[in-house]
Order: sequence, then structure tokens, then C-alpha cells
Amino acid sequence: MDNESKSPFTGQNQKLQQDHHKVSVTPHQESTQYIHGRGAQYNTKNRFLKNESTREHIEGIDDWEEGNIPTQYIEQQSKTIVNKVESKDVGMGYSMNPYAGCEHGCIYCYARNVHEYWGYSAGLDFEQKIIIKKNAPQLLRKFLMHPKWDATPIMLSGNTDCYQPAEQKYRLTRGLLEVCNEFNQPVGILTKNSWILKDKDVLQDMAKKGIVSAMVSITSFNEDLRRIMEPRTTTAKQKLKVINELSSAGVRMGVMMGPMIPGLNEHEMQRIMKAAADNGATFTAYTFIRLNGAIKFLFHDWLFKNFPNHADKVWHLIEQSHDGQVNDTRWGVRMRGEGHIAQMVAQQYKKYGKLYNMNAEEWSLNTNIFKRPGEQGKLF
Repeated sequence: MDNESKSPFTGQNQKLQQDHHKVSVTPHQESTQYIHGRGAQYNTKNRFLKNESTREHIEGIDDWEEGNIPTQYIEQQSKTIVNKVESKDVGMGYSMNPYAGCEHGCIYCYARNVHEYWGYSAGLDFEQKIIIKKNAPQLLRKFLMHPKWDATPIMLSGNTDCYQPAEQKYRLTRGLLEVCNEFNQPVGILTKNSWILKDKDVLQDMAKKGIVSAMVSITSFNEDLRRIMEPRTTTAKQKLKVINELSSAGVRMGVMMGPMIPGLNEHEMQRIMKAAADNGATFTAYTFIRLNGAIKFLFHDWLFKNFPNHADKVWHLIEQSHDGQVNDTRWGVRMRGEGHIAQMVAQQYKKYGKLYNMNAEEWSLNTNIFKRPGEQGKLF
């Protein structure tokens, strides 16, 4: 087998301890059956709530809702849409997210924990209860009209995917892009959904002015893995089509490989980078798996349900990459991991990035043409 189909860590399990590192999860929390089409299999406890409802005995509750229920859209009028990003690891100063929660259901998503601030669980609630910020475009217009705003680039999907299924109905991302295009406000986009192609016209117009770039997230070409790890995203083949079509339209396109999970998908890095480059991507980024907050319990439950024969191996490899834990809060380390496994992933990233001429150009979003309606233009 070549290096595109075989993990370099195949032999690592010989060095692992044989004990089962079970995460402490109370019996009533774990799902009684596998819920296809969802990443999480149950609702974790919300750390901000004192009281919660639980299912103690199956036979005791007749009307309990199982996890495979229709997605609920919760419409609201928000107070703000642009958020200052304090994290030093994500490379963005500001972000905006028209939707809270995400129907894509990626089991590893760090945004799951944020859903607890809304009073919901990071588990199934995150995928099934989507908050719709209906006045997002109006809020952005108001924000950009502030006389002290200096056209700093804003990231779309800094938290949840702006092109998740809800966009098909509400078109809030489209509205945000139209406002950005009107103001010449530079914006970056990250998505793993092909619905972005519906906005090719406005993206192409923005690209001519140098005020937009986009990244498509590809974690695996293994469709069996994708279906369970990020169940409501589009296929890798379709994501490559997005890169190809938008790059051909003049939009600067990149590929995000994240997270890289040792024992599951880290061996696909070269294949992903080559395929993305062949389809017009010119820049890349990656993250290494970390399981913070409730994600630790959700991922552990998911991992042992789907990969019972080598779940221990994967779990231990993650621990080895975070100093014996599965999460790290240190700036500069938490998104990359540490130790020889994380170093091997970083070396692959550097090697293949150079091989496929990724990240070779010096490029930045144009902040010099920002203007408010009625202004002739503005220099900074």
C-alpha cells in the first residue's frame, strides 16, 4: 500500500497500553441505538444548567423523543453579528456567523461547546436546534457604517458553517456577502458545503476587487468515514468541484485539512493537498484533533461505536499528542499538538505544501477600497 492509503502510525498500537481508557459517561446518557445521519449520539450535560431531563428507563417514558427527529430552526432577532476573535491560533481578527448550531453534525466540531451558552446541549441539540439570526445582514450594515470601522477582514464561518442546510431557506450568507460587496468590505469564507456555488456571481464580483478568498474543508476521501464523521456535509469529490469552479471564476481558493486525526485520516494529507492543487487551490491550512469540553465525551462515544476494533489505538494516539490528555488549552500548541506524531503531521504538511506549490504567493485581502454608501472612497 502506498502512503496515500496506509497510515504511518499503523504500528503504533504495539506500544500502547492495553487497558481500555473509557471516559466517564453515566449510563443514562449513552444512546441505546445508533442514530444514522447524526454525528453525536446523545445530549451531553450543559455545564451552565442546574437542572436537566434524562432518560433513566426506556420502558418508563412513552413519549421520549429519540435523536433522529427533524431539525428545528429557531428564528431570532440578534443584537450583534460581528465578533472580535480573541484566539491567537485561528488567524482572524473578526468573525460573523449567521447561524448558531450546525446541521452538518461533524463529531469533532469545537463549536459544539458554544451551543451550551444558548441553553442547549453540545450533543444532538447542536445538530437539531439551529438558531437563525434573521437580521444578520441589517446588523452588518449597521456595523460597517460606524465611522471608526477600518475595513479589517471579517471571517464568515469562524464558528459554524455559513453554508449549512439552513442557508438554502434563509439565504443570510448571501445577504451578508451582498452587504460586503456594497461596502467593499474584505471577507474570508470557510465551508464544507457546495451551496457556496449558488453565490458564485457575487463572489466573482468581489474577487475582481480582491476582497474575498475562500477555503473548502476536506478531511477525507474515504466516503464511509465522511458519512459518519461529518454526516451532512457534501462529498470530497463535490468539494473539489467547488474549488475548481470558483478558482476558474477568479476566486482565490484554499483547502482546510482539519482536523487531522491520527489513525483515521492523517495519512490522507498528501492526497488532499494534491487534489486541491490540481483543482486550483493555492493555499492551505490544517488543524490537529483536540477534544475540549463536551466534545471529549461525544467523540469517545462515537469512536468506540464506529471503530470498536481500533478505537483504543486512536484514543491513545490523540493522548500522546496532547501530553497524556485529549485536549490542550495552550496558545500555539492546542491546534497543532505536540510529540512525534504531531511533528510527523506537521512535517508532511510542510513537505507536500512545498511539493504542490501551496502558500507560495504573498497575498492579502484588499482593505484600501472600503467605502460607505454616499462616500466617494476612503484611503487608509
